[in-house]
Amino acid sequence: MMKATIHSTLGASIALVLTLAACRTEPLANQPPDNTNSATNSSAKSSSATVESATVESATEAAGNSAAEKLPKPLAVEHLPNAIRLHARVISGGQPEGEAGFKELHDLGIKTVISVDGAKPQLALAEKYGLRYVHLPHGYNGIPATRATELAKAVRDLEGPIYIHCHHGKHRSPAAATVACVATGLLDPLAATSVLKLAGTSENYQGLFQSAAAARRIDNAILDALESEFSPIAQLPPFAEAMVNLDLTFDHLKRFTTTDWKPLPDHPDLDPAHEALLLTEHFTEMLRLESVAKEPEAFRTLLQQSAADAQQLQELLLKRRTSSVNSDEINQRFKRVSENCTNCHRQFRDVPL
Repeated sequence: MMKATIHSTLGASIALVLTLAACRTEPLANQPPDNTNSATNSSAKSSSATVESATVESATEAAGNSAAEKLPKPLAVEHLPNAIRLHARVISGGQPEGEAGFKELHDLGIKTVISVDGAKPQLALAEKYGLRYVHLPHGYNGIPATRATELAKAVRDLEGPIYIHCHHGKHRSPAAATVACVATGLLDPLAATSVLKLAGTSENYQGLFQSAAAARRIDNAILDALESEFSPIAQLPPFAEAMVNLDLTFDHLKRFTTTDWKPLPDHPDLDPAHEALLLTEHFTEMLRLESVAKEPEAFRTLLQQSAADAQQLQELLLKRRTSSVNSDEINQRFKRVSENCTNCHRQFRDVPL
């Protein structure tokens, strides 16, 4: 009974499902098969289908002109983490690294950027380089059918080439790009899971692999009927927004493990003790959320343990300012926090839709 409760409730909040509640619909595998080429449908195609013909077919032709280039393949770029070209029209990767990343997108000819991450898109930098931003976040436990259809419509209709990114470019964005490309006929369904393997997607994210494997071509009539504003910033549930902030702080602390907890060369403004304090506060504030109060005790216990370990990490880092503290002791405390996160993800976040 508890497992059923975990699966149903954590899909919207605890599992870092960064989608709106409306996104939880039937699996993508239940979408009708493609029949866009049938004679009965040809007269009913709308103007957006005409756009699809102009954009997708031109991209297909472009790919055909470089037959020697086998896709998908990694891109040799400097400021777009884990970038992979799935098609002449679509690239997946991580968050662009500051202004250099957005300039690189511009130089690649990218016209539209789609974020499937929960973090607020960097609209000012995108605007500076003439890029349109669209925010279609989803979680690690899979891509709901409504979100998959929105991604497909965006890839079909918006100006390309298109860059789809999450945070690191290893898990959510390759899955999203794969689903969108299969749904629009830009990628063979048989090649779907190979994209995730190329990107290094963790096998722990079973829902992402299932979404990719189940992806099929979506009928143009379905895409035409879907109403979507393609907003540059999506509204997130409170827990999802809290997780975005927590992930960022955790990444900062993880980087300090590579410098023996000394200042980061490219981020001298960050202080490890202060980051540990922020991490403690993130866990503490999450425990106060109404949605968390409704979740299983096991989940709340993991949050409490994480808050306690983060506080002890902060105390060790503060103590190190005035006295000698063994780095191994600090690393061990951070490892405890990391293990709590891993256990929590395994039990609650990575459960397939």
